Amino acid sequence: MGDRQQDVANRYDLIVIGGGINGAGVARDAALRGLKTALIEKGDVASGTTGWSTRLIHGGLRYLEYLEFGLVRESLREREILLKIAPHLVVPLQLTIPLYRNGSRSRSLIQAGMILYDLLSFDRSLPGHRMLGAAQFRQVFRSIHVDEAVGAAQYYDAQVPRAERLCWETVLAARMAGADIFSYAEAISMPLEQGAIAEIICRDAIDDGTFSLPVGPQTVVVNAGGPWVDSVCGLAKSLQTPQLMGGTKGSHIIVDAFPGAPPALYVEAKTDNRPFFIIPWLDRYLIGTTDLRYGGSLDAVKASDAEIDYLLAETNRIIPTAQLTRADVKFTYSGIRPLPAKPSGSTSSITRSHSIYDHTRDGASNLLSLVGGKLTTHRGSSAQLVAAVCHKLNRSTPPCLTASTPLPGAMLPTDAIVRDVQRQYGDRLPAATISHLFSIYGRQTERVLALTDTSPDLLEPVATTQPDIRAQVVFAEREEMARTMLDITLRRTSMAISEHYGRDVLPGIATVLQTHCGWSQDRCDRDIAKHERYVRSNCVPDYAIETAM
Repeated sequence: MGDRQQDVANRYDLIVIGGGINGAGVARDAALRGLKTALIEKGDVASGTTGWSTRLIHGGLRYLEYLEFGLVRESLREREILLKIAPHLVVPLQLTIPLYRNGSRSRSLIQAGMILYDLLSFDRSLPGHRMLGAAQFRQVFRSIHVDEAVGAAQYYDAQVPRAERLCWETVLAARMAGADIFSYAEAISMPLEQGAIAEIICRDAIDDGTFSLPVGPQTVVVNAGGPWVDSVCGLAKSLQTPQLMGGTKGSHIIVDAFPGAPPALYVEAKTDNRPFFIIPWLDRYLIGTTDLRYGGSLDAVKASDAEIDYLLAETNRIIPTAQLTRADVKFTYSGIRPLPAKPSGSTSSITRSHSIYDHTRDGASNLLSLVGGKLTTHRGSSAQLVAAVCHKLNRSTPPCLTASTPLPGAMLPTDAIVRDVQRQYGDRLPAATISHLFSIYGRQTERVLALTDTSPDLLEPVATTQPDIRAQVVFAEREEMARTMLDITLRRTSMAISEHYGRDVLPGIATVLQTHCGWSQDRCDRDIAKHERYVRSNCVPDYAIETAM
């Protein structure tokens, strides 16, 4: 812990609390503009809402219903930027909206929305929408429920299959630009002096020591805690802040491909008319999401049996050949949307836009909180926050560089680096494995495979059921700040989601960590136990809790 205290001897211009995509975005933007920046996160990066999203980079078609044209335009602009600066992680996705005579949204309304969507994305690189007639829809989508079908609308958005990697690369970019990153550093107190935060006292969540980040008169603190924003505000005991957050719960299920499994669908649930997605994801299907008011623990959120049954029933209704049951559910996850407080009214009507709350009025002149914030718009909201920080510091605002600066792994599948890696490692690794590595690390794949030049055993798979190789474990621990097995299986890779909640890969990971990273058997055993407790609490359905582990 002494090392951490040494690390923070110098004062910062900006301290960001929260290592989700919004906090990561602020740290990257600020560091690229030359601000001395620190990011603190109580767990691993992307371990909260960011990792439990629907994994879409979308323009917010549904927001048109609530006349949030500015948010839609912002989202579409940011979608285009992310397609350019992170093409290895953000990929185009065509979605189809089936239209029915008895649907709550008429064909003419959807078509009008499509036209407006295209107009608002005037700078897009993706194709515009098209409308299918009833006969075309029935011919192309033969497995989808067609009674009273009047056609379909098709349009493009984008998918980020590995949202955790997008967050990690944003953190890495911040670190490469000079930011200090403190993961597993939980802020436990923010004492106030003369109307400003004077320091942030943190607890190391792994080693249980404490250290302090000094907050000088020329330091701004940004609270990017997402659903935890109010909790962070509460660390400054005398701060008089109203409730800012009123997040809703969104749950997803993951299933194998099923009879009649379609391309990506955006459909309307019959039960409550809420739109939800059925989308291909990492060789499986991701189905979600729900939208429920939530008042429980933010640290242990799980899809309820009722939510799972709702998603299964609605999927079976729209695709009668699916016949999905609880036994088909391979993984579940839930997150809390960081929405502004709105105690009444429909959850769908709560704005998905963000705002910046200045706590000067509450007694902390150097604290700003981000209220709201989406995966899609994180870069734009980060730019606004950094501009607000510069204003508070009474400094001129340097140009924002994040829209034109690629993330560290940025590349396209046609780049020469792919051929170079295939030539160098093609006789030792299957082509599918090399492709898998590029889908995770992009240009950083070379660095992962370089570990195998001196340790050829790292070319071996972690488990026979997975395409992942042992080098990924070492790279995560040495280079990507992974401090637990869960960091490795759930956020640096997707091994925990791919098969049996990660149980089949844990022995192999433990062997690699002991052989190459100096972990003891006792540490591995403790970490495996923590891994299983986490997936029980957050990912294994209640109805399967006795048999899944």
